Amino acid sequence: MTQIDGHLLDPRQYAGPRQLSDHRQLPDSRSSGARTRPDAFAALFDPTTFGHVERLGIGPGWRCWEVGAGGTSVISWLARRVGPTGRVLATDIDTSWQTRAARSPLEVRIHDVAADPPPAGGFDLVHARLVLAGVSDRERALASMLRALRPGGRLLIEEPDPALQPLACPDEHGPAEELANRLRRALCALLAERGADVTYGRRLPRLLREAGLRGVESDAYFPLASPGGAALETVTLQQLRTELTAAGPATEEDIDQHLSNVATGALDVAAPPLISTWGRKA
Repeated sequence: MTQIDGHLLDPRQYAGPRQLSDHRQLPDSRSSGARTRPDAFAALFDPTTFGHVERLGIGPGWRCWEVGAGGTSVISWLARRVGPTGRVLATDIDTSWQTRAARSPLEVRIHDVAADPPPAGGFDLVHARLVLAGVSDRERALASMLRALRPGGRLLIEEPDPALQPLACPDEHGPAEELANRLRRALCALLAERGADVTYGRRLPRLLREAGLRGVESDAYFPLASPGGAALETVTLQQLRTELTAAGPATEEDIDQHLSNVATGALDVAAPPLISTWGRKA
């Protein structure tokens, strides 16, 4: 058990027995406050994701499966990289983010990675970002992704680890930062209560090695202050404010004040570290 800023943080509290009912990341991207979350994710994490995929060697003709796509930025980039001879399959349990019909080499399909059999065909790359920590059966979902790889195929999984760095404002030098950190701890506890595993990211290297992947590597991206981080903070709190206030750790006034502080642009809001882990199927 660790003490941070006078608060006890026990990682075991974040892996409770409750399971999610809808096999998707939290918060639920179908709710009204989630409409700008894909844009915030893209602004924050796309450069990191694209850099990793580049280093894995993506090129024309590759077959890629994007698990829990949730938006178009990653799959559009993949489609451009694999070209007309490649294939990009984007799956999600809710594809309402798709605004127009996909065209070759891109295909969009409804699919639940924690419940449905993996798509056939053998993939050169399987990628999931901000998906597995929030599904109800993480072990089954990971096994499905592994089965979908062809021999020599690459798996890239990117998950946040809010418990690794639980502060919204690591530089807690005033009341605005103290409020931000109190709300972040409440949010982390709420997500854990709803079934998310907020320590999942740090375990990915071991899980991929135990699954038999070769050349497993991992790194962490920790955006400390950025417009994307502020946007993500805003839409997340707007989306979950009712549950946060009902649970008791925050009031409507607390959330309004924090959102006002974020809107000034003077608050350095950190996003949770994104742990990227990759390996190759033997």
